Amino acid sequence: MIYPSEMLDTLQSAALSSWEGTVYRHMFASQPPTRANTGGARWNEPNLAAIYTSCERETALAEAEYYISLQPLRPKVKRTLFTLQVSLTKVIDLTPKRLLAQLGISDDVLSGIDHTPSRVIGAAANWLGHAGLLVPSARRRGGTNLVIYQQDFSTDSFEIIAEEEIAIHP
Repeated sequence: MIYPSEMLDTLQSAALSSWEGTVYRHMFASQPPTRANTGGARWNEPNLAAIYTSCERETALAEAEYYISLQPLRPKVKRTLFTLQVSLTKVIDLTPKRLLAQLGISDDVLSGIDHTPSRVIGAAANWLGHAGLLVPSARRRGGTNLVIYQQDFSTDSFEIIAEEEIAIHP
């Protein structure tokens, strides 16, 4: 795919040399937190592996509850919230609204069901060689998600520091 030069310039202007912090990841059943989404979601096209994490516990739970609300039946499998310590090189910070606006992502697009605009941005970030994106949560006002694309944990780190079982509600 050929990406517009304005998009690539905007993404490069928001690049951080590194990012380190605590993030949270909600998983069902006995799935490990390193399991990547390859089916496509808001910030990754199908076949582009991405690990979706949240910078706040409440954001991870809000994202999970939204996903659960889309299911015809509420899942009754074990739910685990992992607390992770992550260190990545080359992350793009798209949390400022002005940057998202430059990329064509308004609040309506961010919370909408057509993920095409944000998927293209994620693919471009990956193509540029960035390990991930910091993005606003579509499910919790003020929340931030970290989407990890390049899972080369020989140079970056991804360490489980805690696991919390989440109660299953009928």
